[in-house]
Amino acid sequence: MISQKHINAISYKIIGCAIEVHRELGPGLLESVYETCFIEELRNSGLTVQSQVSVPIQYKGKDLGCTLKLDLLVNDLIIVEEKAVELIVPLYKAQLLSYLKLTGKPKGLLINFNCQNIKEDLVSLVTSEYAKLPKI
Repeated sequence: MISQKHINAISYKIIGCAIEVHRELGPGLLESVYETCFIEELRNSGLTVQSQVSVPIQYKGKDLGCTLKLDLLVNDLIIVEEKAVELIVPLYKAQLLSYLKLTGKPKGLLINFNCQNIKEDLVSLVTSEYAKLPKI
């Protein structure tokens, strides 16, 4: 059964994988390099990962024939938006929030690999879908 506890356990694993990639590679590389290594680390930890997932844009119930791309979707529950930037700006958080709204997924993580400490730059967002889930 999917619960808040289950989603948080997956999130914890994802963050651990990001820390491992960062520990191994350090800051300053291209986002695509981190993504490749991060996917490998996530899969090695037993998680299911889809990358560059196309999400159709629906506007007022109508499919407009265009899509957006999620960086990663882990275990079909958590959207991971990766960055390799100097500073996390509010636009990135808004982008992740929009992705969550459009997909109906309960949780999203914004991870910046171009930093000194992954946990300090990490942004975790939950939706009303998450709030509806049982805690245990």
